[in-house]
Amino acid sequence: MKKALIVALVSASLTACATDDPNQRAKIGAVVGAVAGAALGHSVENNKTGLLVGAVAGAAAGAGAGHYMDNQQQEMEAALAAERANNALEIERLQNETLKIDISSEVSFDFGSAALKSAFTPTLQKVAEILQRYPSTVIHVVGHTDSVGSESYNMTLSQNRAQSVVGYFASRGVAQNRLVAVGRGEAEPRATNETEAGRQLNRRVEIYVKPIIEGQESNAYQTP
Repeated sequence: MKKALIVALVSASLTACATDDPNQRAKIGAVVGAVAGAALGHSVENNKTGLLVGAVAGAAAGAGAGHYMDNQQQEMEAALAAERANNALEIERLQNETLKIDISSEVSFDFGSAALKSAFTPTLQKVAEILQRYPSTVIHVVGHTDSVGSESYNMTLSQNRAQSVVGYFASRGVAQNRLVAVGRGEAEPRATNETEAGRQLNRRVEIYVKPIIEGQESNAYQTP
């Protein structure tokens, strides 16, 4: 039965790659890698995530992690061009192929609140749609605050804000086991907390999209 499933997956996926598609070779590599990873996942005894981890790791390795993240970055930059022009967010590629999206809390949350602003949800919807098309990644959402208020209050607020973003992604179809929410409170400021301009920079949410690479799967689950 497992063999039949694998054969069916290969056949259906390769048929879907049109012969005039310029990315055909990369897609075929991803499919073959994914199926091989899926087979590997089946062999992980008593591990419910074995199939998922195996499949996504194979897909990332088959297409090439760098190429895979290049395409994802290009889609993000195109979809979020208006937000970037308005300085609502920044997109950065890190050395380990991780894609980082830095979002100002002023844009996404009211002061002292962990509820997403309704005006910002269309932006997150764009991100969620792209994340769904690139399943060989783990998404880490990290919340940060300024130093106004107690450390415990800021830690809780940052965690709740990160969880709000994670919850939104999950509600839009991003697999829950690809999502990690982390609160850092006031512990990692980008600027001084002595000025309003500095505090504004420190209030932010960072989204890290990390590729799952064959042989280095555990790295994808380590929050930067």
